[in-house]
Amino acid sequence: MIMNRQLKTLAALLLLSLPLQAQQFETASEAISNMGVGWNLGNTLDAHSGEAMSDIVKSETYWGQPVTQPALMQMMKWAGFGAIRVPVTWYPHMDAAGRVDAAWMKRVHEVVDYVLNTGMYCILNVHHDTGADNDSHWLVASMSDYNKVKARYEGLWQQIAEEFRDYDQRLLFEAYNEMLDKYNSWCFASFNSPNKYNAADAADAYEAINSYAQSFVSTVRATGGGNAQRNLVVNTYGACCGSGTWNAHLKEPLEQMLLPKDEAQNHLLFQIHTYPNVKNLSNMRTEMDGMFSALKTHLADKGAPVIIGEWGTANDGENDYLVRRDHVLSYADYMVKKAKDYGFATFWWMGISDGSARSLPAFSQPDLARTILQAYHGSDHNPHLRTTDDYDMTYTVNYTGQWQELNLCDYDVSMSNYKGIRLELLDVPQSGYLSIKVYGATDGKEQYLTVPQQLTTTLNFNATTLGTKARRITLQYSKTGNYSIGVKSATLIKKDGTEEPTTPSPFWGCTADVHATLKPTAIYSPHIGATTPAASAAGTATPVYNLNGQRVASPLRRGIYISKGRRFVVR
Repeated sequence: MIMNRQLKTLAALLLLSLPLQAQQFETASEAISNMGVGWNLGNTLDAHSGEAMSDIVKSETYWGQPVTQPALMQMMKWAGFGAIRVPVTWYPHMDAAGRVDAAWMKRVHEVVDYVLNTGMYCILNVHHDTGADNDSHWLVASMSDYNKVKARYEGLWQQIAEEFRDYDQRLLFEAYNEMLDKYNSWCFASFNSPNKYNAADAADAYEAINSYAQSFVSTVRATGGGNAQRNLVVNTYGACCGSGTWNAHLKEPLEQMLLPKDEAQNHLLFQIHTYPNVKNLSNMRTEMDGMFSALKTHLADKGAPVIIGEWGTANDGENDYLVRRDHVLSYADYMVKKAKDYGFATFWWMGISDGSARSLPAFSQPDLARTILQAYHGSDHNPHLRTTDDYDMTYTVNYTGQWQELNLCDYDVSMSNYKGIRLELLDVPQSGYLSIKVYGATDGKEQYLTVPQQLTTTLNFNATTLGTKARRITLQYSKTGNYSIGVKSATLIKKDGTEEPTTPSPFWGCTADVHATLKPTAIYSPHIGATTPAASAAGTATPVYNLNGQRVASPLRRGIYISKGRRFVVR
């Protein structure tokens, strides 16, 4: 009898999921309203080395972030975020013919499911296949390059689109990230040319951007299914936002961006990125007001709403969050409210949960996360945001080769405010195996201290050697072969005697296993990392969730449920 009931339920679910391809997807403007406020899962699936990489875990963790777990997305959903942008770099996982490695596509698919299974929206893109700092970038904003890679680019999007063809409207595709011209020009096309502007080269770059955008839309639409109406995102040249008045060409990326031709009506969005200087809040507001006005005039008024797919601060020689946090919070509040008024979406770039905090999961910048959420939802939105302070953490660092480094501190530290760093180990190190390395204000300015055979080591900064700041502090392995060491903590020591704990994370080559224990004083959050039943409606391990992001053992009650990124109804 139980088996018959399960079979009937499964049959009903299958029938209810069949009309997905024919259902009417929400418009782009409706999607922005429904997705709420967003966050970027940065430096994860977008990490790359400049070369092919077959090791999926190594690829995902190459820039120091942990392997993404579903609990991180549960935490974001319950905090109040409604959308996650998942940047993906594809070239390390493509063969000479342009075919994506099946293991990599499977991992991308898993992370997308982590997002969608909570009920949030997901934007999936092509990321560091573009960009100035990537010697292997193959998507360049010039017509000659576009003509060379057009088939490869369209082939990549055909593979992605076919993989997710039957997913519902909460999955959006983004054509490319920050695509630059042959000069690697930021701000506007041809800015890095010898004369700082070349009209012919700029026009060529803008034509190429529009060509890539059109190829993307046409290719995705041709795969049918949900892709026939899926909301699609196209970025301006360099994802430039047109802010500022220091150059007459700053608005060109907006002015020259065309709305691609699309057989589906009202299912396209424009995207830009912005990282203003927040040292002077009045100047910031003036600049942002001008930016929003220009985005409306030159993009939204063309017939598609705008996504601010990445936003943060300029960090002009300093870490704004540490040095002028009140300015960062004021900026975040202003930006989110302004964007909501304009009907634009916002996706903060990465920082609010970063490094080992993601594996707990926890918020590493909870006050910033709260500011963003309250700016969107209102001041009465006050969820418990679990932080790294709720955990006792230690680390097992695994080195596999000479000169590999663990981050003890990966942000700028001013010599005027800090006097040193204290390292506490769980194991007495081998003699001469480890050194604390401090990167100074400029290349070549470095300070070293060999870690002695003891558990606690303190390095006092030498400003004469380092200059005005330390850009990074690491624990470097000096020998060859494999070596593991337990790290208890790393703590910056300020000149006023106060201390600032840091969060160790891999920098180059090594890995760091995090061992976390929830403190007895921490507030229990059952929705984060809670044990959930393994069964589903079909009696398999395929997870099924309700619209609150809670996994359910068997959806036998009436209602709407989510499985593998698709909604279905039990009547």
